[in-house]
Amino acid sequence: MTLSPRKATPVSKPVVPRRFVFLLLDRFTMLAFASAIEPLRIANRVIGQPAYSWRLAGENGVEAVCSNGAAFKLDMGLEEIGRDDTLLVVGGIDVQRASNRAVLNWLRREARRGVTIGGLCTGSYALAKAGLLDGRKATIHWENQDGFLEEFENINLTKSVFVMDGNRWSCAGGTSSLDLMLKVIAADQGEEIANTVADQLIYSTPRTDQDSQRLSIPTRIGVRHPKLSQVIQMMEANIEDPMSPADLAEDVGMSTRQLERLFRRYLNRSPKRYYMELRLQKARNLLMQTDMSVINVALACGFASPSHFSKCYRSHYNTTPYRERGTQGSPAPGLTNRLSI
Repeated sequence: MTLSPRKATPVSKPVVPRRFVFLLLDRFTMLAFASAIEPLRIANRVIGQPAYSWRLAGENGVEAVCSNGAAFKLDMGLEEIGRDDTLLVVGGIDVQRASNRAVLNWLRREARRGVTIGGLCTGSYALAKAGLLDGRKATIHWENQDGFLEEFENINLTKSVFVMDGNRWSCAGGTSSLDLMLKVIAADQGEEIANTVADQLIYSTPRTDQDSQRLSIPTRIGVRHPKLSQVIQMMEANIEDPMSPADLAEDVGMSTRQLERLFRRYLNRSPKRYYMELRLQKARNLLMQTDMSVINVALACGFASPSHFSKCYRSHYNTTPYRERGTQGSPAPGLTNRLSI
């Protein structure tokens, strides 16, 4: 990447570099990491001097391998860092296994020393497991939210792309790391520098902590119909206690027959079928992300009995809930095998 000289804003007064320590958990996500470290590199070029520095840390202190198989040489192990450093935990696949006792104890120790700590991608899980997000606002990739909510009840989980709650940060993964770092650069160096960094990255629409992770319902389903979107939103908000088609129709001011026609026309399925698919999707997330019993998963997804749940699950996924969990290779898989972006 080349940098146009007229875009640079050299600073004549020397600055003390702000240092970031990236804890790369085993099988971390490269995109989340690259989206966080590259803005720092480019900011240094824009400013004209090293305003930021970084070190790569990992449990073995030698090498970390990300989810796509690429290996990164580490600068340090789980050693004490500076109080003014910012520690960012980069997670990915099998984050529960990677969040072992040594990692959690290190995070707790650094937190007691007052270090600012953030989680990128599923790195938020490690922070939560260490108890560092209790009573705080936080976020994690939308695919992992069902399991996260069940395991960590004392955390105010949001659907934002990133959250900065005091000295605890979290972001959803993927390019949301870029949004977080642009926010940091803007606070440190000013909006002009941050905007120049975004331009260099061909990133024309930076998001804030008020932006949601997922596409809007009309964009997701490929249909722009206000009443259809409203009904789907109500379905997604009422998984544990499903609403009847009659109640859904009444709430948007139409008859049940009209609602049936609307779903058939745009989604080629009945409202009941679509609602069932949403509930089964959440059930699958819980089976793969938590150690909840199958009975409790059934109840959390609006099924009155395990037998009915199992029958519906087999019909949709061609396997039983018990076998689905068995394929994960662990009775308590946590947030495993879900995030691969």
